[in-house]
Amino acid sequence: MSEPVSPQPPAGRFARWILPGLGVKAVVIGGGYATGRELAEFFLSQGPWGGLYAILFATLLFSVFCALTFVLARRFATYDYRGFFKRLLGPAWPLFELAYLLFVVLILAVYGAAAGAIGNAVFNAPVWTGTVLLAACIAAIVAFGNKAVERLFRDVSYYLYAIYALFIVLALWKFGARVPGGFEAHPQTSGWALSGLTYFGYNIIGAVVILPVLRHLVSDRDAVIAGIVSGPLTMFPALLFFVPMVAFYPEVQSAALPSDFMLQQIGIPAFHLLFQAMIFSALLESGTSSVHAINERISNAWEARRGHALSHRQRLGIATVVLAGCMFLASRFGLVALIASGYRALAYILLAIFVLPLLTVGVWNLTQRRAEAAPQPFPIQE
Repeated sequence: MSEPVSPQPPAGRFARWILPGLGVKAVVIGGGYATGRELAEFFLSQGPWGGLYAILFATLLFSVFCALTFVLARRFATYDYRGFFKRLLGPAWPLFELAYLLFVVLILAVYGAAAGAIGNAVFNAPVWTGTVLLAACIAAIVAFGNKAVERLFRDVSYYLYAIYALFIVLALWKFGARVPGGFEAHPQTSGWALSGLTYFGYNIIGAVVILPVLRHLVSDRDAVIAGIVSGPLTMFPALLFFVPMVAFYPEVQSAALPSDFMLQQIGIPAFHLLFQAMIFSALLESGTSSVHAINERISNAWEARRGHALSHRQRLGIATVVLAGCMFLASRFGLVALIASGYRALAYILLAIFVLPLLTVGVWNLTQRRAEAAPQPFPIQE
């Protein structure tokens, strides 16, 4: 007679409080944020002060709505986006499925375009080379499921924050004296609240993309802390990048790769390579998180019907099909056009079918007096 399996001890504070925020950051930093293109499009376009206010406003919004999403996910006991939106939207939940597919197609196309632009700018390689390399790396990681993805979030985050910190030190050393002048020469602000809301609007999807990571939470307190921490973890690198960009406002705003523009001003070839490697790593973790969410959604449904999860080969096959279509769009439209045209439309869609229901149906669920039973750590979704 076999002995019963003892329950696993609760995860540490890093997995419960920090890892969800690193996951959200992995989704948000993406092709435009890491390259500086989104910062130019949504923040610097409002002027130096307006961009700074928009970043702080977006940080606040991320903290509030990530916390609300995480608490609801735990109350609902749903750790994939399909189960979460079946509870939040009821019969209308397929609307989010359609929006998420649009999101994945758009951002993976952006990531592919950015990877191609980096390879071309740094190594003078054909644009398709970087795009194909990124797709192959994403597919290889998502094939191995949750543990491989979480390890990527952790390890890339260390490298990313270190490079961003070194970047701002070198930038301020080389041309920091120009930054105050940039703020003083352009004191006007306009539309910063709408820009911050728009940026938050399409990026808050990261809070549901990383739902599988929330299986480590053991209390509502964990969910609230993880959500509040997600805002600063997500937007702090943006702030570190934005401040030196002010030194070259407004000319930096028109660069397809503002990061490359800034690195040329710093003028240290070795750091240029390190930074571009960091951007590629950020593209990798962002793309991985999005494709992994699709795999998890399919795997949970597959397990409910067939009694077993997807194999590594099946996960690899799904990722390959998704990436092939998205990378074709990357080669067709390019980075700047994808960010400028697609992200704003996506933001309005997600504000309508995610943020508004969170503020209504979600808050109503949380204010019900009848306490629900404590959820299992990671239940299988129907």
